[in-house]
Amino acid sequence: MAYTYAIDPLTPHRWPPGDTPRARVLLILVVIMLIGGCSTTAGRAPDVVIPNAHTGGSFLATSPDSRQVASGGWSGWIRLWNLPEGTPRGRWRAHSDSVNGLVFLGDGSRLLSAGYDGRMAIWDLAGGLLREWDSGSPVTALATRQDRTLVLTGHSDGAVRLWHPDGRKIAEWAGVHRGAVRAVAIRRDGSRFASSGTDRRVFHWTRDSAPARLEDPPTDARTLVFTPGEQSLIGAGWFRLFSWDLPQGELHTLPTEHAGIINDLNFLSDGRLASISRQTDSAVLLLDHGSGRTVERLQQHDLCGVAVSPSPDGRFLTTTSDDASVRIWWLNRSPDREPSPHQSPGGLEKCCFPLTTR
Repeated sequence: MAYTYAIDPLTPHRWPPGDTPRARVLLILVVIMLIGGCSTTAGRAPDVVIPNAHTGGSFLATSPDSRQVASGGWSGWIRLWNLPEGTPRGRWRAHSDSVNGLVFLGDGSRLLSAGYDGRMAIWDLAGGLLREWDSGSPVTALATRQDRTLVLTGHSDGAVRLWHPDGRKIAEWAGVHRGAVRAVAIRRDGSRFASSGTDRRVFHWTRDSAPARLEDPPTDARTLVFTPGEQSLIGAGWFRLFSWDLPQGELHTLPTEHAGIINDLNFLSDGRLASISRQTDSAVLLLDHGSGRTVERLQQHDLCGVAVSPSPDGRFLTTTSDDASVRIWWLNRSPDREPSPHQSPGGLEKCCFPLTTR
């Protein structure tokens, strides 16, 4: 049986054929040292903690009415949670590998998922399969237009593909990256696209133009998002935010208080930038995107951070990480009134260690 060390799902490290228990023990010690090096600065506690939601979290999406959040995990399961209480609503196995994209469609009564198994599918909220198709190669990133009428995917073969939510492929840009796509972004009106890859390159384009290369960031851009004013593209990697002025593409790097790789970014309705980091940090910070300054620090996860998902109405923020939990903050609560976070009874799977099997 071959094990994959899941610190970075795009660069798996398989055990050699002659693996030994000693080698496995050494790997465990390395991971423990990484975890021990994570930042321990305190922050505002979550209002809801759902333990063991997945063997490890991989993606989040919040419904358009801000009443539900969907979470995806390493083992291909999707789970639905009610907001704001975090009570479980449903679960089903959607993919044979990691869930790397989720989006509520239409009025929120359907859910689109994309996985590293290369499949994309549309589900009702009871887990009933409505439609599925082969995307062409493993999906490594997903973004959607604000009204959810366009879906952009990045793939392990370096391609970027644009989809109608019913599964029709609208466009394909093959070989944009020399390796896997790390992140994709789509402007709110669907007129511009962006992608980053394991090759450290970042591209920006429209439907009528070829991908144009922007100035390379100092490290891989793990996440991308257009600013609300849509005059800039924001990315992030080790410690810093990357800000490209568009359309010129001039790059500015902004320091943050993150002590590791910033893995996901998402704008709140009030303009603050939610961020989460991993590898040597698991901090959850609300940032000023123009300076990188911390506006508010939320309590970090126990293991490497993965994803942040704000609710459209601006009231809630949901996060997930390698620690297998899903956490919910009620953003309208006064920060100086600390809650006693209640633990939702939704957890079903036990996470013992961040290892996945392929």
